[in-house]
Amino acid sequence: MKQKKAVVLSSGGLDSTTVMAIAKKENFEIFSLSLFYGQRHWLEINAAKRVAAALGVKKHIIINTQLDKIGGSALTDDIDVPKDRDMKKMGENIPATYVPARNTIFLSFALAWAETLNSSDIFIGVNAMDYSGYPDCRPEYIEAFEKMANLATRAGVENRTLIKIRTPLMEMTKARIIKKGVDLGVDYSLTFSCYDPSPEGLSCGRCDSCILRKKGFKEAGLKDPVEYA
Repeated sequence: MKQKKAVVLSSGGLDSTTVMAIAKKENFEIFSLSLFYGQRHWLEINAAKRVAAALGVKKHIIINTQLDKIGGSALTDDIDVPKDRDMKKMGENIPATYVPARNTIFLSFALAWAETLNSSDIFIGVNAMDYSGYPDCRPEYIEAFEKMANLATRAGVENRTLIKIRTPLMEMTKARIIKKGVDLGVDYSLTFSCYDPSPEGLSCGRCDSCILRKKGFKEAGLKDPVEYA
C-alpha cells in the first residue's frame, strides 16, 4: 500500500518534533517545512535540520519569509523578550513574542506544498493548554483555516483532495506531550525552544518558551537534555 504524504511544520522545537514523530508513527511519508522568518537566531532552524535527519523525512525545505521587515514582535523587532513570568502572567494578555499572522503565513506555505504533493494532511504543533496565549493556536482558528483551505485550493474545489489540518497536541499539557514523544523515541536533545538564547547558543531558561518547557519536563518526571545558560 502506498504511503500517504503529510506536510509537517517544523520549528525544531519540542512540540513540532513530537508532532512529526506522531505523523511517522501513523506511517505518513513526511515532508518537513521550516520557515526562517527573521527571528532572533538560526538555532531553531538548525534544530529542525537535525530533527529531519533523525526522523528520516522524505524532504525538508526551509523558506525565508523575512517577517522582520514587518516587525511588531519581540522575536522579529527591537522589543524585549518577556522573562521570568509565571503561568498567571503568561495567560493574562497576548505576549510580545506573538508574531503577527505567523501561523497563518506558515500554514499557507504548508497548504501550497500539500496541494503540490497531492497531500491531504498538514500537521502543526499548536496547543491550547500549556501555551503563551497566542490567538493562532486555538481550535477555532485551526477550524477556520481548514475551511478556508478547502475553499481556496484547486484540489479542494474539485474535491480531489480535502485538506485536514492535524493538531494532535491541541488538548495536551506539555508534560503529556513530552511523555508521548519519549514513548515514540524522540530525542529531545536535538530540539531547541528558547526565544532569546545566550551568545554561546544556550537556552536562556527565563523566556516563556523555556519556562513552559522546563515545567513540562518537571511534571513529566524527566530530565530536560537541553543545557541552559
